[in-house]
Amino acid sequence: MQVGTGRKSKRIRTVGADRNYLGMGQSVGAISNSASPSEGAKFWAEMPVLPLAVVEEVLLNVPPEEVVCVCRLVCREWQELVDSAPLWKEKCRRARFLPHDVTRPPADWRMFYFMSKKRHNLLKNPSAEEQFNGWQIVRNGGDRWSIQEVGENPLPDEMVKKFFVTSYHECKKLQLINLEREGYKPALLDRYQPEIHISDWYAPRWDCGCMYEICVELLNQKKQVMQTFAPEPVYFQQWNEQQWHQMTHVFRDYGPGARFVRFCHGGNDTKFWAGWYGIRVTNSSVEVLPAGHARSTSPRETRPREMSPQKR
Repeated sequence: MQVGTGRKSKRIRTVGADRNYLGMGQSVGAISNSASPSEGAKFWAEMPVLPLAVVEEVLLNVPPEEVVCVCRLVCREWQELVDSAPLWKEKCRRARFLPHDVTRPPADWRMFYFMSKKRHNLLKNPSAEEQFNGWQIVRNGGDRWSIQEVGENPLPDEMVKKFFVTSYHECKKLQLINLEREGYKPALLDRYQPEIHISDWYAPRWDCGCMYEICVELLNQKKQVMQTFAPEPVYFQQWNEQQWHQMTHVFRDYGPGARFVRFCHGGNDTKFWAGWYGIRVTNSSVEVLPAGHARSTSPRETRPREMSPQKR
């Protein structure tokens, strides 16, 4: 397949970044030292000349880091190919990295590809599979935080089997994410300001009222707050549908200097019953994504339906 680069059809003589290097452990010098001038000229004349479409297909099947760090150095023609938007657009298509709005393509397809490829949840132990590992307990009221099985009320992601559950006094826990330690260099964050997507799943017990709250902050190097997402607490009445709900938010246009994300959530029950009748939370996530990246859920808050706020 030929990627639509918009160029006229070319043929490229391929030798390597160093014209003395032939690959497979051989070099031109090694041959020319043992061959006559006429044999050397014959060797160069017989070097393969590859059609542009073949070179493009080769680049599409080489690991992307090597495309940038090695293949780009081969020659001027290869550099032009590696720097071309159509090459990375095709790599995105094959990897199924799709923009959310196809009518607004990314300004930089190569950056879009690498940011999409790097996507992962920056929160450790989001679904209680490792007890409380990775979490800092800020408030541990009532009978303290606990962990329970999902049971008969599964989440949309059926792979999630456990959740954290609060008690009758305030329970909160947090994680502080160092973006640079997670592989996002300051220059990248400052120049491109990729979107930072927040997601959290929460649910009440059907037989007890409870309250859920979340606060996520974007911090600079000195851990000063740059942006905050702190919606009003969500209250559930007793005798509710016990459904799982998702809270989401996207940090955008936050300016240079973002270095940390502080994620804090929790709540309590509103009946003050001994045990663990408070809000349940699980499957939380913080992801760094290129602007316009397609997601399985839209970036918005999802609050419980048919639930009126309950005052304590």
